[in-house]
Amino acid sequence: MMLKEFAKKPRRFVPGHRSCAGCPMPVIVRTVLAAADDPVVVANATGCLEVTSTIYPFSSWNIPWIHNAFENAAATISGVETAYRSWKKKGKIKENIKFLAFGGDGGTYDIGLQSLSGALERGHDFVYVCYDNEGYMNTGNQRSGATPFGAHTTTAPAGKVHKGKEEFPKNLTEIAVAHNIPYVAQASVSNIIDLYNKAKKAFEIKGPAVLVVFSPCTALWKIRTDMAIEVAKLAVETRFWPLYEVENGKYKINYKPSKHVPVEEFLKTQGRFKHLFKPENKHLIEKIQKHIDEGWERLLKKESEG
Repeated sequence: MMLKEFAKKPRRFVPGHRSCAGCPMPVIVRTVLAAADDPVVVANATGCLEVTSTIYPFSSWNIPWIHNAFENAAATISGVETAYRSWKKKGKIKENIKFLAFGGDGGTYDIGLQSLSGALERGHDFVYVCYDNEGYMNTGNQRSGATPFGAHTTTAPAGKVHKGKEEFPKNLTEIAVAHNIPYVAQASVSNIIDLYNKAKKAFEIKGPAVLVVFSPCTALWKIRTDMAIEVAKLAVETRFWPLYEVENGKYKINYKPSKHVPVEEFLKTQGRFKHLFKPENKHLIEKIQKHIDEGWERLLKKESEG
């Protein structure tokens, strides 16, 4: 897909939202929606995307859209998809329709995980997109299951005793893979062509598909409003956030950095990791680097095993 072609796609998410300056979340939404050739119905969990795109009485959604509680976007879209299949079988609906759910990491890794797991296990034909900004940003930067080890948050603050979050994040991509669904992919806002291609594949595959998309938070990661894409690129180059997909159980790494870039190049761009660069915390950066290196080796092994 060429950028010129992408620019001609219908606008299903339009200007007027109130997302923070420099937030990459709208780019993710527009890119995913552009990848669907058929009409789309969206379910949207409570979170940054929902509250910034539907300030009453306005809406940026130019398609059918349903607001859900934090925990039930996947259940809601499952019900809509089931009703659609029933009506299509009875001849009440003729056209092909795609079904899509959006949730942040709070509404996906944590609060909505049970709902998502159930929908994946049942095999509904829908796409679930997690825009991953690594915390409960809508409510002030509380730690989530996606928050990185060592990050400062309001509920895992960095101080004299504790040095930010003390646990490594869940691997949502691998949790989705474990459900034996047709398609799972990890993408980043720093590469919208890769994201578009993965979203298109997700829509075209029959059955559930999950996309986990890296989405830096300009406000609460403490980065400049023009830095989100740069930070997202560094996450990929340092292998902090690998770009890969798993289709019918087969792993494919979509981008392999040509050289080793140490993780501190990514960490030092953000105020939430500032405390890690004190001399007494050097071992914490080393621990993060070791975790990344081991994860990358596991991923290479999975790909090589076919």
